[in-house]
Amino acid sequence: MKLYYSPGACSLSPHIVLREAGLAFEPVLTPTKTHKTADGTDYYTINPLGYVPMLELDDGTRLREGPAIVQYIADQVPTKNLAPANGTLPRYRLQEWLTFIGTEIHKSFSPLFNAAMPEEGKQIYRDRLSNRFQFVDGQLEGKQYLMGDNFTVADAYLFTVSGWTKPLNIDISGFKNLLAYRDRVSARPAVQEAMKAEGLIK
Repeated sequence: MKLYYSPGACSLSPHIVLREAGLAFEPVLTPTKTHKTADGTDYYTINPLGYVPMLELDDGTRLREGPAIVQYIADQVPTKNLAPANGTLPRYRLQEWLTFIGTEIHKSFSPLFNAAMPEEGKQIYRDRLSNRFQFVDGQLEGKQYLMGDNFTVADAYLFTVSGWTKPLNIDISGFKNLLAYRDRVSARPAVQEAMKAEGLIK
């Protein structure tokens, strides 16, 4: 398998999940600024949408969109418990979290990365993100991870996007559950490996 990624982007989520799963894969650096792989290939010829992540299977099949990719990976190694079994209510709870993180948190960051967005507009999205993180903080009360005691693919996604708060000046210092959660996730060996591989930590 190949994972097309850009350091620190949302592709960090499936990168973490692949390492948690213990599956063999080739990380393919695809910076979002250049849209070119290391060998000079135009990434748009691989993914017409131009963004990461993309997972390429050994038979050449390509899968887009982080929430779909992480569930695919989890289903390859069911004994790792990275996602509840398909067809169960817990699986739909996982999808509920993946959808919330994707639509309410991840996409609310997008305007903050846009240099053309006026500061007044950016503040609206910062306030929205603070509200969403307040909700997440409450949901983490008394829990190790989003789904309880087990780390799942939703945690890889939340960890990734909540990490964007610092460079974008979104204050989460008041959310003690979220901060403790980030520390727990960060300490996981697979998370450390993925972050080191992407040059995010030494």
